[in-house]
Amino acid sequence: MFDEDDLQRIRSSREEWEEERLRPTLDRFGERRETFTTDTDGREVAPLYTPEDVAEQDYLEDVGFPGEEPYTRGVYPTMYRGRLWTMRQYAGFGTAEETNERFHYLLDQGQTGLSMAFDLPTQMGYDSDDTMAAGEVGKSGVAIDSLHDMETVFDGIPLDEVSTSMTINAPASVLLAMYIAVGDRQGVPREELRGTIQNDVLKEYIARNTYIYPPEPSMRIITDIFEFCAAEVPSFNTISISGYHIREAGSSAAQEVAFTLADGIEYVEAAVDAGLDVDEFAPQLSFFFASYNNILEEVAKFRAARRMWATIMEERFGAEDPKSKQLKFHTQTAGSTLTAQQIENNVVRVAYQALAAVLGGTQSLHTNGKDEALSLPTEKSVRTALRTQQILAHESGAADTIDPLAGSYYVETLTDQLEAEAFDVIAEVDERGGMLRAIEEQWVQRQIQDVAFDRQREIDEGERIIVGVNAFEADEEPEEDIEEVDEEDERRQRERLASVRERRDEEEVAATLDALRNAAAGDENVMPRIIDAVKAYATTGEICDAMRDVFGEYNPGL
Repeated sequence: MFDEDDLQRIRSSREEWEEERLRPTLDRFGERRETFTTDTDGREVAPLYTPEDVAEQDYLEDVGFPGEEPYTRGVYPTMYRGRLWTMRQYAGFGTAEETNERFHYLLDQGQTGLSMAFDLPTQMGYDSDDTMAAGEVGKSGVAIDSLHDMETVFDGIPLDEVSTSMTINAPASVLLAMYIAVGDRQGVPREELRGTIQNDVLKEYIARNTYIYPPEPSMRIITDIFEFCAAEVPSFNTISISGYHIREAGSSAAQEVAFTLADGIEYVEAAVDAGLDVDEFAPQLSFFFASYNNILEEVAKFRAARRMWATIMEERFGAEDPKSKQLKFHTQTAGSTLTAQQIENNVVRVAYQALAAVLGGTQSLHTNGKDEALSLPTEKSVRTALRTQQILAHESGAADTIDPLAGSYYVETLTDQLEAEAFDVIAEVDERGGMLRAIEEQWVQRQIQDVAFDRQREIDEGERIIVGVNAFEADEEPEEDIEEVDEEDERRQRERLASVRERRDEEEVAATLDALRNAAAGDENVMPRIIDAVKAYATTGEICDAMRDVFGEYNPGL
């Protein structure tokens, strides 16, 4: 901390520097731009930051030490000096066999965790033979119609030795049940299963639209998952509260933090209202953020989010367990920043974004393939994306000390500014009756759309440079192998599904689905009933339909 005499000397010296050094140089050469701003927030960046800018900061209260409140510097005392972040490349396409092959390849290449992508029908709770699934089977991820597909995906992969993240939301309960069932078949104790389900339906209403049920029953299913996993699968993260898709939809960095934490508040309130003890389920909450090109803003964003969540959990919910206050998060590099033009540039973008995530203290990281603006990533581009993380971990030195940018006058100022702006947004959400109400009124969506519109206008008018797109262009066509899903995959997947239906006990399936409907209609936790249905080889669509029968479907237009 600097005392007032120190600050006065710094102030006087700065004024002298501005008069004798800065102003003459500006008068002679000027600056590259009239104003400099942060990436999406439009916050003006000063030419210089000094101790004056952080004079009000209390180191122990606002920054502290790693592994201690307010967790600004990280949630673990040793951070990457103890263990590197989990390198969790997102994968999944076509059939269960193809995804199993890709998973084995990634593990052989040194990946330390799995991240599973599902196709659109699975995300929407439809089977591959449903008319709604036509043309989409296996396209954006792997098709999972039954426990048989999940068993195939994890064939030869012991679930007590890997952690698995599953990007699934509305039908998260069903896919989690399948994962638990695979673990049961492998003989893995449930308490040893590790991983994460995204399970964040609120951001579906905001940004992605792969919802099934109305908000109220969706929240009920989520709290049932919280309760079940706290008792049965305590090492599994029950939700990944996702700012990634909010940011990809066009939000600013401050909005990404604010709306994500506001979603978190809504989930915690729902669980507490359902009678759960906050310190029983909160340690299993996790978060998911995007990492964009403005390295220092992204670092400040991650640091601010950690500090805010510790404050929220203590002051709003009275959490006492330190783990309940720790914001642990996965990061993915920004898909929306990848360009179809000059796709080699995407390798550089991804590397900078990965650096920001690591300097910001992420717990796990996915780096995008350079060709993802064109198609699913090829095996070669996936390897390069993974090697980007490995070089960052073992050659860059970025992981050798904890929170290396702490104390930077600029980073600390940005951290404080982002925190203040995000809390202001949360306060407005509170005034509107909470996140669920703000989403239903479309207020959240409009805030994001306004920022996205302004950003696109800046690109169109050349105010924001996108290298290779609106500046430094080259007249060339990409010469790349493109990963494509074979149209025959859909036919084969439907045949496999038909085979499962032929072999299973239909009476057992009907009985388990009836029991699930009864649980959904009452107050019984639905998870045990879903697991029973899964083990009877009821399909994803059948299980989701059983809950549709009780809960209905969400139609935002009604």
